[in-house]
Amino acid sequence: MGVHGVMNVEVNVGPLSPEDVVAVARHDATVLLAPDALKEIARSREVIEGLADDVVPHYGVSTGFGALATRHIPTALRAQLQRSLVRSHAAGSGPEVEREVVRALMLLRLSTLATGRTGVRVEVAETYAALLNAGITPVVHEYGSLGCSGDLAPLAHCALAVMGEGRVRDARGELRETADALAEAGISPVVLSEKEGLALINGTDGMLGMLVLACHDLRGLVRVADITAAMSVEGQLGTDAVFAADLQALRPHPGQADSAANLRALLAGSGIVASHRGPECTRVQDAYSLRCSPQVHGTVRDTLAHAELVASRELASAVDNPVVTLDGRVESNGNFHGAPVAAVLDFLAISVADLASISERRTDRFLDVARNHGLNAFLADDPGVDSGHMIAQYTQAAIVSELKRLAAPASVDSIPSSAMQEDHVSMGWSAARKLRRAVDGLTRVLAVELYTAARALDLRAPLDPAPGTAAVRDGLRELVAGPGPDRWLAPEIEATVGYVASGTAVSRAQAAVGTLA
Repeated sequence: MGVHGVMNVEVNVGPLSPEDVVAVARHDATVLLAPDALKEIARSREVIEGLADDVVPHYGVSTGFGALATRHIPTALRAQLQRSLVRSHAAGSGPEVEREVVRALMLLRLSTLATGRTGVRVEVAETYAALLNAGITPVVHEYGSLGCSGDLAPLAHCALAVMGEGRVRDARGELRETADALAEAGISPVVLSEKEGLALINGTDGMLGMLVLACHDLRGLVRVADITAAMSVEGQLGTDAVFAADLQALRPHPGQADSAANLRALLAGSGIVASHRGPECTRVQDAYSLRCSPQVHGTVRDTLAHAELVASRELASAVDNPVVTLDGRVESNGNFHGAPVAAVLDFLAISVADLASISERRTDRFLDVARNHGLNAFLADDPGVDSGHMIAQYTQAAIVSELKRLAAPASVDSIPSSAMQEDHVSMGWSAARKLRRAVDGLTRVLAVELYTAARALDLRAPLDPAPGTAAVRDGLRELVAGPGPDRWLAPEIEATVGYVASGTAVSRAQAAVGTLA
């Protein structure tokens, strides 16, 4: 933390943490370049400058790019070469990408610059940090990246801003000409030199930034899913016996064990569960959507753990082409290919769809008198006059249907580009964009389950829910009223979405039962 409680994130030669990325992207943490990073940047720049006057062509230093790499560029045209590269690659189209994504992208590009493997000058890295700290966000568009050679178009729009060109959003969110916004912030545009344009656009930073943000959100949402499942098991007079540790240990997947442990903690002390635990209960087994919650939720957790591992490796990477090696060589490579990141982005989208699907099935059971064990149809106050939560489940179903479409992988596609030089691409940016939409959809689906299950718990009175589930329900009741005649549902659903997305639902549960896995 810095002065007055403002968070500082130091960018050094080593990797950033996921928490660093979230802090800068979402919470405007101040970015500081470490002294060791500045030294390494300067050291590798000396290598590039030593090659600039070499009669032998060096890719990215004294040649064109991609399929045009065979042309040797004379010294007098090299500044123009860099400007032309950035301008021509800033070719995105469509809606603006979210501010947090652009900030994550810029921070991660800065992190690679700080490794000293790219050969840029110190002032280039310092200008990236200055834009982030001034809250200036380049306008980046939805379409333009094939995920190889990295996220070229999105990164080029950021490099264009560093040059003082194009458009940006200032700290107030207003659309500005870049030159005006930089002048107001006291930031001088950079005139790019040899190698620098290429170093600013050859990276997986966009797809990686979206992966890190998605993993952060999903780490909270898998806990929410355990909470909503516990509320549904309880509200539908299900049993907690199937979540016993010894039963779960017979299939030792770590995510399954964590989910089952959460369910046991959340259902401990439930008066509702205790009310039907005796021999008079004739139910043999709960439906899969209740009984198999740890198995499905656990699969999502294990997928997430794998994605977080891939993200950690990518955060530790220096992605550029060519790179300045530790012993001073300048070498071409293929590390900009987004395949490792693209694959886990798609993998997560599949798991998100499955998690939302089981949540919707649990919700639907509450609304059907043939399956909800004594509750009113659709949890309506006066069925027939009132519709209760009937259409809330429609909203869930519509989202789940879309999530299934979004689960179709982007990374299996490839369209050749650059005159067949770039003949196999990752489509990782596209995978990341659809995952963001999927995470938002999952948040809403879980919110509807929580909203519905909380109503069911109220309707089980005078039986008392468990302390854990009661705490979550009571927290929601501070935002949304309990059962009664039909009301306008949309604002109540949105309030519940906020309760979930903010982490408050998890905090309420943990205050009652301790830290959830």
